[in-house]
Amino acid sequence: MIPKLKDEQYVFLIIGLTLAINGLIFFSYVAPKNEPSLHTGVSLLPMLNAIANGATFLALLLALYNARKRRIAQHRMFITAAFLFTSVFLVSYLIYHFSYPSTPYGGTGIGKYIYFFILITHIILAVVIVPLALVSVSLALRNKLYWHRKVSRWTMGLWLYVSLTGVIVYILISPYY
Repeated sequence: MIPKLKDEQYVFLIIGLTLAINGLIFFSYVAPKNEPSLHTGVSLLPMLNAIANGATFLALLLALYNARKRRIAQHRMFITAAFLFTSVFLVSYLIYHFSYPSTPYGGTGIGKYIYFFILITHIILAVVIVPLALVSVSLALRNKLYWHRKVSRWTMGLWLYVSLTGVIVYILISPYY
């Protein structure tokens, strides 16, 4: 059961979670690292990240489809699944990046520019999607459906982009792991 919170409590919760999640991701990049090893299960985490991002993307598509068909129970189920897959991604991502340095892209030419464009837009929008997704869900939980629909139009498109580009970034960087 979800506790009933006041509007200002949701605001503090969303700000707190946004700062915590994005703060952990930032600190995962500056934390001391180990040398990568193919003999640990941690080396499989980038693939798990891509799978979780792909599952998030599919769950979001199904959530969007069900929202458009006014199947609210199915929409909620798929949004919940998207949050679960995103949570798996987040935990896996943090474990990997607290353990190992980022893998540099080894490509050249136009491929390098395409990769960095996708990566940079992915990172910027991933930071933005955290509070947007939390606001969208909090509006739905509080039955503020007019505002939920308004915010979710932006949230859905950005979250779909972030989850899809997460898979694309993995595919482009995977030869260099």
